[in-house]
Amino acid sequence: MPFFGMHPDWAKIPIVCLATAATVIASQAVISGAYSLVRQAMHLNLLPRLQILHTSETHSGQIFMPQVNSLLFIFVVALVLQFRNSSGLSAAYGIAVTGEMLITSVLLYVVMRRIWNWKTIIATAVVLPLVIIDTGFLAANVAKFADGCWVPVAVACTMGLIMQTWMSGRRLLAARTKMDEIPLAGIIDKLAQKQPPTVPGTAIFLTSDIEGAPTALLHSLKHYKVLHEHNVILSVVTAATPFVPDDEKIFLESFNPRFSRLIITFGYMETPNIPRALVLVRKLGLRFDIMSTSFFLSRRTILPSKRRGMPFWQDRLFIALAQNAGNATDYFGLPTGRVVELGLQTTI
Repeated sequence: MPFFGMHPDWAKIPIVCLATAATVIASQAVISGAYSLVRQAMHLNLLPRLQILHTSETHSGQIFMPQVNSLLFIFVVALVLQFRNSSGLSAAYGIAVTGEMLITSVLLYVVMRRIWNWKTIIATAVVLPLVIIDTGFLAANVAKFADGCWVPVAVACTMGLIMQTWMSGRRLLAARTKMDEIPLAGIIDKLAQKQPPTVPGTAIFLTSDIEGAPTALLHSLKHYKVLHEHNVILSVVTAATPFVPDDEKIFLESFNPRFSRLIITFGYMETPNIPRALVLVRKLGLRFDIMSTSFFLSRRTILPSKRRGMPFWQDRLFIALAQNAGNATDYFGLPTGRVVELGLQTTI
């Protein structure tokens, strides 16, 4: 409390009010930063889809994430009840800041070498002094590990485990799907030779696999035994850049008058709104009416397997993450009345 002791008695209450206001302002910055980081991690497929609510019609970056907000509330209350004073919190804050500084220095070296193409000697000369200083600060805070430093370490390890589980599970799921998939070119050739009955309108089949036939397309043919007049195989890709210009966002390939492939690329800071991106497709010659267009999605029920894949407990964690992920309809901004979901079971 030395800061408050520096002021006369009559100024203590105003200073406490000022410090409280500053804390509220700082907390808003932390909350907004958490929303932004989680959304970018979602777009990079490091985390499952979570609900995103846009709070502004003019600024796409102003968002609210209820699940993240609830977790922040729970963790803040837990920290206050655990430490009860500022000394433990200061230890936790110290190792979090110094650890972040060290990681930033290491990532700066990676950017210098891989993106800026700096020579190894120059990049090392710039980063090495920073790493030495940051390592010293981090080592000093590690001595207070039992006093509260373990909290940010535990949180970081938990988030790392969640991200690693999600990425590994997605890879296993993609590999499992690839084993059962049928090449898209083969399906198109068979449908050209023996055409099923057609219905008017456009069908857009969403898939994460660019080469294979979408599972939703196969199940639609299996159950409905009809084909739309126009069929679009749509894949959404996230670029390594924050934003993608409109003239580079769309890739359109026509196989025949009935089938086309569409790849939409969004930056990791963009909101992946498919209907808005489809407006750009019309400039490339693909004509369709959104009110006569149906979006077909696959909804997977994932089952764990004891023989393959990740450890059984990690399979359970991945399944829990997948079950609590937001649906693709809301994530991609699809009109709910035009979406058809087809279910299937997959074992990982």
